[in-house]
Amino acid sequence: MNGGDVTVAGSDDLKSPLLPVVHNDEPFERQTVGQQLRTIFTPKNCYIALGPLLCAVVCLCVDLGGDETTTARNMLGVLVWMFAWWLTEAVPMPITSMTPLFLFPLFGISAADDVANSYMDDVISLVLGSFILALAVEHYNIHRRLALNITLVFCVEPLNAPLLLLGICATTAFVSMWMHNVAAAVMMMPVATGILQRLPSSSSTTEVVHPAVGKFSRAVVLGVIYSAAVGGMSTLTGTGVNLILVGMWKSYFPEADPISFSQWFFFGFPLALCIFVVLWCVLCVMYCPKGAGQALSPYLHKSHLRRELELLGPMNFAEKMVLAVFGGLVVLWMTRNITDDIPGWGRIFDGRAGDGTVSVMMATLLFIIPSNIKKGEKLMDWNKCKKLPWNIVLLLGAGFAIADGVRTSGLAEVLSKGLVFLETAPYWAIAPTVCLIAATITEFTSNNATTTLLVPLLIEIAKNMGIHPLLLMVPGAIGAQFAFLLPTGTPSNVVGFTTGHIEIKDMIKTGLPLKIAGTIFLSILMPTLGAYVFASMGGV
Repeated sequence: MNGGDVTVAGSDDLKSPLLPVVHNDEPFERQTVGQQLRTIFTPKNCYIALGPLLCAVVCLCVDLGGDETTTARNMLGVLVWMFAWWLTEAVPMPITSMTPLFLFPLFGISAADDVANSYMDDVISLVLGSFILALAVEHYNIHRRLALNITLVFCVEPLNAPLLLLGICATTAFVSMWMHNVAAAVMMMPVATGILQRLPSSSSTTEVVHPAVGKFSRAVVLGVIYSAAVGGMSTLTGTGVNLILVGMWKSYFPEADPISFSQWFFFGFPLALCIFVVLWCVLCVMYCPKGAGQALSPYLHKSHLRRELELLGPMNFAEKMVLAVFGGLVVLWMTRNITDDIPGWGRIFDGRAGDGTVSVMMATLLFIIPSNIKKGEKLMDWNKCKKLPWNIVLLLGAGFAIADGVRTSGLAEVLSKGLVFLETAPYWAIAPTVCLIAATITEFTSNNATTTLLVPLLIEIAKNMGIHPLLLMVPGAIGAQFAFLLPTGTPSNVVGFTTGHIEIKDMIKTGLPLKIAGTIFLSILMPTLGAYVFASMGGV
């Protein structure tokens, strides 16, 4: 062996080391002071030190007014520390998400047990159950079968490019309604690019490629990433932002009725539908020119899609059972609380059962029902669950912990005093302003981080204005999901950008009108439909 000899002790020697002994005869090169400093002061290590350094500056130098605000100042310091690490990715995001478990008790913000409770509640249970179901759908290729079937419906003859684009976008939005929007984008992008692989590209062929082919490819990729984001707005399980909003509502107003799955759907779905129509129209105008169908028809034909569908074979017992469990869960979500006159099945349990209860219950069935593929095999086993996105679960827990800390420390009340001028402004002006602020911040930070930062402040402003808190909380949370301009705005955007079919200018051209339209629709629907849907809830 170059550079040294390896001696392995005999296995019969009880005192022998467990690992081989390496004798390195190469001379040790002593590093200079400059080299040692460059090794220590790397950009990564500087970013790591930046978090606690900023926290120390805030705790020692910032005066929020009065000795009673010491806890609030400590909370602000911890927030700065966490957001510095989140923005610079100095340490992995899931690890940063766990820092409240030790920072909050050490800085006197919350007890250890109180912080830990934030990382496992009904909302987290809802996420875990839905993620396990999403993994089952992915494992049995149900999402691909669904996409091919729906695309076949929209792939008419002669080929209509806008109609085919509508089918791809609608499928993605529908999938995103029932699982996290990032997971939906990751699952649907291979399906979309599989369709695009049938199209020629200027780099892979010497033939003259019709410009409509390249434009349609961009439209498909943009449609998938934006449809995943828009579809996720319509349900609680579609995005972490909606879950953070529900968790904060429950934390700040424990006496009020919780936001149920069906309540959010009755508001979120019409809003998402309006934004989706605008998305499709924008894509058609910009990327589906006249004659696009004729240019695409030689490469996209129903026979191609049917052939791929035939390769999947007929639906087996396991696929049918996963669909049955998934459908049963959706029905239970929608019927737990219906109306005041029709209370739903939740009344049977006196409100003790939540959406997370049935989510975990139905996910458990997947580990009980046999798959009929191998003897003794169930629909799911724990090895198939190793892909569970614990990073998202921990991030949600951190969001709930921060919300509790901002509230109990008094930081929300202190910061909201700087926004007193908003109390005199009319609501019709505040709602779009809040949405635009959130939509701007979210381009540079994660959607969840933006929501975690803004919503507690909006609650205090709503209290001072004497309006229902959800009238500001919802625009702030929805606005945080309008990350349509930059690839780094959300992981879904990264998924589309890495395909190589789109550029930043494509995202800006499509995302800007989408962001404006979303703000307008939200400003109209929140005081009208939103006020009606959430009218029965307390919180004022």
